[in-house]
Amino acid sequence: MIEYLNIFIQVVEQGSFTRAADILQIHRPTVSKAILQIEDDLGVKLIHRTTRKLSVTAEGEAFYHRAKLVLAEVNDMIASFSPTLPPKGRLRLDVPLSLAHAILIPHLKHFQSLYPDIEVVLVSSDKKTDLITEGVDCLVRLGVLQDSSFISRRLGEIRMVTCAAPSYLQQHGRPETLAELEHHRAINFFSDHSRDVMEWKFIEDGNVVSLRPAGSMLVDNSDILLSCGLAGLGIIQATFDALAPHIASGTLEEILTQYPPVSKPVSVMYPDRRYLPPKVRVFIDWFSEVLTAQIR
Repeated sequence: MIEYLNIFIQVVEQGSFTRAADILQIHRPTVSKAILQIEDDLGVKLIHRTTRKLSVTAEGEAFYHRAKLVLAEVNDMIASFSPTLPPKGRLRLDVPLSLAHAILIPHLKHFQSLYPDIEVVLVSSDKKTDLITEGVDCLVRLGVLQDSSFISRRLGEIRMVTCAAPSYLQQHGRPETLAELEHHRAINFFSDHSRDVMEWKFIEDGNVVSLRPAGSMLVDNSDILLSCGLAGLGIIQATFDALAPHIASGTLEEILTQYPPVSKPVSVMYPDRRYLPPKVRVFIDWFSEVLTAQIR
């Protein structure tokens, strides 16, 4: 059927059975047979033809546009799995907001220059995503992964920082120890996966200390977390790359520097290692290099 669609498209575009046969390097009767077969299968007339001229019916015009889309999708799918061709096609990514803003998007132009035939479809959120039902090629996630039937690969770790706005610190004071967090307001992040409030983890005297500071708000979106922090609503803990511009500008101040937060792992997930398309493989390798350079 794919071959017949290609023949039909050429007939419409060339306006001639003979010219279509010449371009496809097939016999003219083969072209006629293909068009008749499609019309019989659909039960509609697609092309009016006489000995001197050819015209496309309204149904034929609609079918032509759909056939073009289908054929383009099939060609894209075949090319995306071919190891001998440059990676191409649509690459559907799901990346957490903080990583998309601070790391992926600033470097994405380099990826596009390396692989100009890959069209990136970027979905960015902190929500739970189903790779299969949502048609995502690969999923980047921050933190420890829950058990999953999908393949995962750890790409590295990313630094975390604890910050507050100057207005918050003026009103509530600056905590000097982890114990003092009890008397402060925190903007806590909860996981859409399990609804659990995320723990804050610090290094104290070489040991990991986990706690859930008293909170004034719960959010499930890293952009909202940042906005709340900037508004002076409470202390926040987030990735250094996301907060670095605000620390540099003075709209946020890093606190508790003697208790560095534990770095969080960054991982990528994808459906099946055996049939990993080249476009997905090159993205994973490229993003791993970007992340490694960022961490240094």
